[in-house]
Amino acid sequence: MTVSTVKTGRSATTPARTEGVSTLPVWPARLRATLRVVVGTVLIVVPVFLFSTLITFLLGATSGLNPAAGIAGDSATPETIARINAEFGLDKPIWQQYLDWMGSMLTGDLGVSWFSKIPVSELIGQRLAVSASIAGLALVIGLVFGVGLGLLAAVYRGSIFDRAVTAYTSVVSTLPPFVISIGLILVFSVWLGWLPSAGYVPLEEDPGRWLMLIIMPAVALSMDVIADIARQLRTGLVAELEQDYVVGAVVRGISPRRILFVHALRNGAGPALAILGMKIPTLIGGAVVMETMFSMPGFGRLAADSALRGDVPIVQGALVVAIVFVLVCNLVVNVVLGTLQPAAKRRE
Repeated sequence: MTVSTVKTGRSATTPARTEGVSTLPVWPARLRATLRVVVGTVLIVVPVFLFSTLITFLLGATSGLNPAAGIAGDSATPETIARINAEFGLDKPIWQQYLDWMGSMLTGDLGVSWFSKIPVSELIGQRLAVSASIAGLALVIGLVFGVGLGLLAAVYRGSIFDRAVTAYTSVVSTLPPFVISIGLILVFSVWLGWLPSAGYVPLEEDPGRWLMLIIMPAVALSMDVIADIARQLRTGLVAELEQDYVVGAVVRGISPRRILFVHALRNGAGPALAILGMKIPTLIGGAVVMETMFSMPGFGRLAADSALRGDVPIVQGALVVAIVFVLVCNLVVNVVLGTLQPAAKRRE
């Protein structure tokens, strides 16, 4: 790693400590800073959760959909409609329905399907593994290759490899995942015949078949994540590698690997982590599209089919699960960002 000459504010041989000045413990300060980040994020997440769930409930309550139409049919009598509404609690005022729904939701009870009478949490649990497999593997691929490409592009900045990574990120960012999926199906399923183009097998039933079925949708979803993480990480690291403290570390004889992974990466990973938090909802939405293209019985298809059928409890439950997942992931990203910030910024 080469470091250009940069004007520094003090000599590299200046002692790091001054006699007579006590050094405060590092971990208590970091712990307090992390707790401040957690509390601040929770104070934002809780109102967002309450507002989002309120909108989710109102969308179903004001949709005009009623289970009596699907259960009793066109020959339903007023007595039958009243009995069905009372069974599902739809005869109560909206505010009371919302309080009952919120109380049940906070205990993990998302209600029952209007048509199958199966608990919504059970239906979602059966389908969630499919979407989690696709989005989870896409996230892993995006992190591994995005971080790897970003690190190498920053270390060898200005090289042919760096320019190739920049060109890749520019091209892939313009391609929707479904276009990449079509290309993967043509190459690996139609032409080469290596991978199946549709279906799903649970991981515990056949791990090899499971991986073969989800690898193409996961790769298609991960391309945009790879491009954005690589671009943001490269930008952040290049800026950090030109800072004065890196010059001082080189002069003091610290190894380039330690400078990169311990110092520069800690301070330069912020933009990449921030973009990762924004990509998580995209992965969830993209998994719905992938399930349709690859004929997978996932969480997204359950929500879409239920919306077309008018099964409001399932749609509401699916939205609540998606909201919770996005908020939890953003909470984790914010905490990690707060932990990685330099000490001066944490004190601010």
